Amino acid sequence: MSDYFPNPNKKDVRLLLHRLVDKYHDPSFIEGDPISIPHEYTLLQDIEITGFWTAMLAWGQRKTIINKSRALFDLMDRAPYDFILHHEEKDRARFEGFKHRTFQYTDTLYFLEFLQWYYKQNKSLEHAFSQHIDASAPSIKDALSGFYNLFFHLDTAPRRTRKHIASPVKGSTCKRLNMFLRWMVRQDDKGVDFGLWRSISPAWLMIPLDVHVERTARKLGIIRLKTRNWATVEEITAFCKTVFPEDPALCDYALFGASVLEHK
Repeated sequence: MSDYFPNPNKKDVRLLLHRLVDKYHDPSFIEGDPISIPHEYTLLQDIEITGFWTAMLAWGQRKTIINKSRALFDLMDRAPYDFILHHEEKDRARFEGFKHRTFQYTDTLYFLEFLQWYYKQNKSLEHAFSQHIDASAPSIKDALSGFYNLFFHLDTAPRRTRKHIASPVKGSTCKRLNMFLRWMVRQDDKGVDFGLWRSISPAWLMIPLDVHVERTARKLGIIRLKTRNWATVEEITAFCKTVFPEDPALCDYALFGASVLEHK
């Protein structure tokens, strides 16, 4: 970041974030990013399922994440909602060979079970998050912790699978869930994020904090806390709200792009 400002002050940083957003918040961002997977679908539920599962697999190299996600949905005959809704237990055997890092067959089986249970009762995954938000004091933290409890409320939930769905109550940054919410909620005039969910305001979104975003934010002096946890997410999001009050997650493009895409 010293290439931009040797000793950035808050005004400089805000100007820089606007410049970086103009540079990276563009449809060209889709190619090469995991968001390209849900962009392969048009049905609401297909976008939700592929977006959610891809986001949950999003650690490691982006190319690998995309390839693994595409392989997963190939096993669903490229019709994930139809498969989730109508598959029988015997159909789950085809996923035995699917693995991504620590995400194993046991985890896949429970994801399939939960999503089938959920979609047999609901038309959209939106309600799984929005039902936990108090409109008088809206909090994405409440949405994420409520979703965590909902996701693992089935008696068959394996203990090992809990590590794949984060909760802010446990101090996690919830990077992957915040990224998924960005995809579903942001009203995006560039067509990168989908903006399909309307009961959650883009103004409530939190920054998906990963090592790349953290690196940029620390160089710019946005983050002062020494740790990386939910409090850090609140700190960085609070600053981003001073730049884009109604759309703080827009800063994600600037911070991620400056760390990863500038140095490709």
